[in-house]
Parts: sequence; C-alpha cells; structure tokens
Amino acid sequence: MAHRKDKGGQVLLRQLQGDLPVEKRPFRTVASGAGMSEEAVLDAIGTLAQQGVIRKFGAILRHQRAGITRNAMVVWAVPPDRTEEAGNVFASFREITHCYERRPPFQGRYNLFTMIHAGKGSLEELIGTISSKAGIGDYQVLESLEEFKKSSMEYF
Repeated sequence: MAHRKDKGGQVLLRQLQGDLPVEKRPFRTVASGAGMSEEAVLDAIGTLAQQGVIRKFGAILRHQRAGITRNAMVVWAVPPDRTEEAGNVFASFREITHCYERRPPFQGRYNLFTMIHAGKGSLEELIGTISSKAGIGDYQVLESLEEFKKSSMEYF
C-alpha cells in the first residue's frame, strides 16, 4: 500500500503528476514507470485518494481552442464579515475556476481573487452578473493579455 511519505508512494506520485498517456490502459504505462503492477498502481491510487493525497484526475482543456478566449483575474473588495458568503457566490459560477482569499489585501482592500474565463465579448457582462449576484461593486479586472507559462505543479 502506497503512502505519500514512503519511497514507493513518492515514485508513484512522480509518475502520476505529469500527463497520463492517452491510451486504452494508461495506468499500465504508469505502473511500468513506477516498477509496479497495474493492479498495485490502481490499489495505491485508491489508498492515496482515501488519505486525501490525491483529490482527482482531470483532463486539461486548451480553452482558447475551445472558444474560451478571454480570461481575467478579478480582485474584489469584500467586507470581512461577507467573505465566506461572497466566496460561495463566486464559486457557484462555472466560469470561475479559482477563488481565493488573500492577505494582506491587494492595494489595502481587495481580499478575494477570482479567475474568470469567458467567450469572446462576454467577459464584462459576466463580471457584471457576478458582481450583482454577490452584491459586491468594488472590484478591479486584470485581464490576461498573454500566457507565458501554464503547467501543473510538480511536487516530487
């Protein structure tokens, strides 16, 4: 059984943190790289998921190619007593992929940060809808102009 702190667990996690091969049995290839059987890899993944080490597996969508051409980090000035409420409203929008509270607040007042993805022409309207639903009118839009790097974190 793999555990995140044992050497076998780290070897497996190293194999899993990169891209999985796009093939019929990707975990067989992972198993080969980790020196394990495919069954042992699947069992270890189950154990690591139960331990909370692995939360999910997911495909990475090249959003520009899918028509999601506009992205922005929006920073929101949310009163401290409304942070959780506003965070939950923001998190309810599928177009928001990240929502964080930051301290100290950016420019002394913007304490909630969201990353919003939208199709051509709809970003401003979407931000207006989010603002209205959350009841937060003090925000700044930091629109993405160019992507220099995007990768998953490698821990081991």
